Amino acid sequence: MNILILGGGGREHSLAWAVMQNPKCDKLIVAPGNAGIARIAECAVLDIEDGARVVDFCNVNAITFVIIGPEAPLAAGVSDALEAAGILCFGPSRAAAALEASKSFTKEICGAARAPTAAYARFTEAQDAKTHIRNHGAPIVVKADGLAAGKGVIVAMDEATALAAIDDMFGGAFGAAGAEVVIEEFMTGEEGSLFVLSDGEMLLPIGTAQDHKRVGEGDTGPNTGGMGAYSPAPVLTEAVVARAMEEIVAPTMRVMAERGMPYKGVLYAGLMVEDGQPRLVEYNVRFGDPECQVLMMRLGAQALDLMVACAEGALAGRQVNWADDHAMTVVMAANGYPGPYEKGSVIGGLDALPEDSRHMVFHAGTRAKDGQVTAAGGRVLNITTRAESLLAARDAAYEMIDNIDWPGGFNRGDIGWRALT
Repeated sequence: MNILILGGGGREHSLAWAVMQNPKCDKLIVAPGNAGIARIAECAVLDIEDGARVVDFCNVNAITFVIIGPEAPLAAGVSDALEAAGILCFGPSRAAAALEASKSFTKEICGAARAPTAAYARFTEAQDAKTHIRNHGAPIVVKADGLAAGKGVIVAMDEATALAAIDDMFGGAFGAAGAEVVIEEFMTGEEGSLFVLSDGEMLLPIGTAQDHKRVGEGDTGPNTGGMGAYSPAPVLTEAVVARAMEEIVAPTMRVMAERGMPYKGVLYAGLMVEDGQPRLVEYNVRFGDPECQVLMMRLGAQALDLMVACAEGALAGRQVNWADDHAMTVVMAANGYPGPYEKGSVIGGLDALPEDSRHMVFHAGTRAKDGQVTAAGGRVLNITTRAESLLAARDAAYEMIDNIDWPGGFNRGDIGWRALT
């Protein structure tokens, strides 16, 4: 099987790593890839949001299976172009990808499915949004309606922060994503991520994780794309997952099918859990980043078989074979992130680190230059480990970090704190 993975972050490095464990993979190309991916697969220059170009690339390179990593190509309809060309693809259609591409669309679907989620209102004018905030007070959640690379959500603990978020969004801080704003009720509880495969008919939960969105320790400071994650997430017990599937995920998938947009791919349900009751925070239509890293570390080679079965509509009878283990990933980011940060700083010590089924450095924003690995993004490295306990996985991850020489970067020192305390 010749496989193409679209994307170039830590998520895609972990997907490539898992795919390469499977003997069914004959050839792997990743576009655009990064310095870490280039060590295990061929990297290619390709406009991954242009469906026609992706199809042409697949035909030239005899690609038989495409895995779409990020949300932007899905929202651009790349999976539709591949399906029309008869190329097997893992990722939902453009219509179904609206579950992530539009917060207001998701709220409408949840309403039709009677899925428990936060109360909300949508606005296209700043003044109306500000009036709503003043009427309801804080804490309150302000979201850019469209795709904002995981950063278009402001959890405002005071009214001034919420009003400033409205100014930023309608002022263009998030581009077209902020042209419409969704304001939600602030939900209390503990958040976790549930990942489910759907082949358009069958649903298969494949794992849980907990992300750390805030840049600062103790979950403080502004939201980021994610500063670390671990799997499994204790808050998502078997009972909570069963309830989420019955009350949230399955009804959502039913409504999507009824509206002529059956969902095929991985569905990431962000859940807020309080007193055993899950409520939907948001849907993402792809693997989370950095949650994907811990899931792939635990899934290994079977990840490819599951994704192929999902794309082929053959999930019936499939199951996930989990080891009784834990995985953790700690993100190393460039100084200044999620604000302005410098690029080009050299990262040392990586060659001396172990790379095996229990220890991996998944690259995100990196570039190879003059034989060295340099920082080329905000989130740069994902130090990922697997062990019999979460504590052992944490200790192994931070031991690896201690051996990385990168004055230009930083990381949180408390990933996994909720589960460990």
